[in-house]
Amino acid sequence: MHAPPLPERPAACCTEAEVERLVHGFYASVRADPLLGPVFDAHVHEWPTHLARLVDFWSSLLRGTQRYSGSPMSLHLGMPGLDEALFRRWLLLFGQTTATLGNPAMQQLANARATQIANRFWQRYQGEGRDGHGLIPLPVSAPG
Repeated sequence: MHAPPLPERPAACCTEAEVERLVHGFYASVRADPLLGPVFDAHVHEWPTHLARLVDFWSSLLRGTQRYSGSPMSLHLGMPGLDEALFRRWLLLFGQTTATLGNPAMQQLANARATQIANRFWQRYQGEGRDGHGLIPLPVSAPG
């Protein structure tokens, strides 16, 4: 069962401040995580610059701002030693972060995008479709 494709340019489901809270909160969790922290610290040397670029990336995905330009997939595919546990942990922390933001529409779209990105990246990282199982989609809390 496949999720329906996501729109190319979403209607803004959040504010720019919410995107910034998502990115900064999520990557604070990543950096503090015993599994992911060392991986990111080994590859990211200028955190303020990296976070600003990630805000642009997520603003483009969640708000349709089109501020991000680049090829994140190619930048990450050359990283050695990645495994499924890292991708699952990344998704878990991402979902925990979106759940704290109090915006169910943003949470749903951001989690769907993150799952799509992680699955695509993991499949390409392994050698395009070798696994075929995909990762577990992020749960989305019901509003209320």
